[in-house]
Amino acid sequence: MNDISVLIGGKAGDGINSAGLTIAHLFNHLGYRVYMYFDYPSLIKGGHNFAIVRASEHKIGAHRETADFLLALNNDTIDVHTGMMRPDTEIIYDAGNATRATGTPVPVSGILNEESAPLIMGNSAIIGAFAKAAGIQWDVIEEVFSRHLPKETAKNLSVARKAYDVAQTKRVVPVIGPGHLPVITGNEAMGLGLIHGGLDAYISYPMTPTSNLLHFLAEQAPHLPITVVHPENEIGVIIMALGFAYAGKKAAVGTSGGGFCLMTEGLSFAGQAEIPVVIVMGQRTGPSTGLPTYTGQSELHFVLHAGQGEFPRLIVAPGDAEESYVWASLAMQLAWKYQIPAIILGDKTLNEGTYSFDRKELGEFHPDPEISGEGLVTGPAYGRYRLTGSGVSPPAFPGTPDTVVKITSYTHDETGLSTEDAGISMIMAEKRMKKGARLLEEIDRLGAVRTYGDRSSPVALLAWGSNKGVACEVAGLLGIRVVQPIVLSPFPLRQMKEALSGVKRLVSVEDNMDGQLGSLLASRGITVDNQVLKYDGRPFSVGELRGRVMEVLK
Repeated sequence: MNDISVLIGGKAGDGINSAGLTIAHLFNHLGYRVYMYFDYPSLIKGGHNFAIVRASEHKIGAHRETADFLLALNNDTIDVHTGMMRPDTEIIYDAGNATRATGTPVPVSGILNEESAPLIMGNSAIIGAFAKAAGIQWDVIEEVFSRHLPKETAKNLSVARKAYDVAQTKRVVPVIGPGHLPVITGNEAMGLGLIHGGLDAYISYPMTPTSNLLHFLAEQAPHLPITVVHPENEIGVIIMALGFAYAGKKAAVGTSGGGFCLMTEGLSFAGQAEIPVVIVMGQRTGPSTGLPTYTGQSELHFVLHAGQGEFPRLIVAPGDAEESYVWASLAMQLAWKYQIPAIILGDKTLNEGTYSFDRKELGEFHPDPEISGEGLVTGPAYGRYRLTGSGVSPPAFPGTPDTVVKITSYTHDETGLSTEDAGISMIMAEKRMKKGARLLEEIDRLGAVRTYGDRSSPVALLAWGSNKGVACEVAGLLGIRVVQPIVLSPFPLRQMKEALSGVKRLVSVEDNMDGQLGSLLASRGITVDNQVLKYDGRPFSVGELRGRVMEVLK
């Protein structure tokens, strides 16, 4: 099988993320499926940044632990990644800055001086040399640069061409197909999914790893009927989103754990006032500021229980770009159908990871039609919280003639007037929870738990979120099963039990210390036999997870 890994490294400011994406697009044009992991410290300049680009004939969602090509813009790339080098790894390096490297030197400084090009174009020189070393034809480079480097394309191509001409072909990467797929990040897939679900307004204060979702939607806003706002803080974000929703506009917000902490009172307000809102929550390694630019799955318990009081919420944890698109759209649609908060739980690996996006994998993903028989009656008698059989009250919005729309964070009656009456308090609490029961019925029809690998195997890996890709690949190598819950609240217990039918050994794979998904299953009567946990802020590589799974299965 054709499977190639390329690592490119340098310091912050060298444009490593852009360079990695360009390499991903080169492979994409050769017909490969691609995945890219980008690693960087919380620094604007300096430090060590690197991207691992992997290309394969088949769908992938994880990186390998060794590199076929290593592209070094400095000595750190050589020193830090010694363990990723094999005897046959081809090293291509900046002759002026990676002085401890051996392999193919590229006179980056000389080329930049000849072209009067800025330092950041050094990555174009390295990419040009890599393309020659990998046997990639020049016309592919021209097409990729022209499409994906719109600023100073001619100069970037001139720099790359000079490096291309001084390098030699070392290992030919074969062309495997004429067609190629869109290459997008998890954040971009979520943004497109929100738009598909009817997004009117996106409000966010930038917090890694959801910052790029804000940037992406802000770039798209001039071309779409959406509003994008960057308020002063996360409290302002959630309150503004609730204001949009009160006015009838479908709103979503983006944040990470620290920002979500500040949003929890607004989350409870949404639960009590029955205001729909979608929250994109990108996990990272904590607590507090923690490792702000690294990955983790340590906030499942937090989002399950955040906010005071009891109210239904939808929590989904997609595992790749296609699922991010589908479940972002469903989160928006279901939040509005049931008038509840919905949380899309991601992490740095998923949100900032880059994937080939295959529309054929989307399928049909529409929720049931709106709840019927609960017609809206406006006018002076309108009750925002009118009791219905489903628990969902027909909404009206400000501006409806002769209709006052009252919402409140207090316990209230059907009209929205505050009350402390014991009987009404119980009725309204039961009304809210009835919506959660109806939501679970619908979730059970939407494929909330997925199974991969050998579905007859008595051994299964339990994986959620971004670990889907690496778990599926390891399961394929070992001939075992993968069970992946996508919806985590309301928990699809029936689907989970069906997916685990015949499993005698269940091994959870999580990026946290507590095995939080395992604990959630235990609270539902399902026992995890072994745990493979990682909590250093870095995702599993395929080889690492395979080795650790084999160890626990001895």
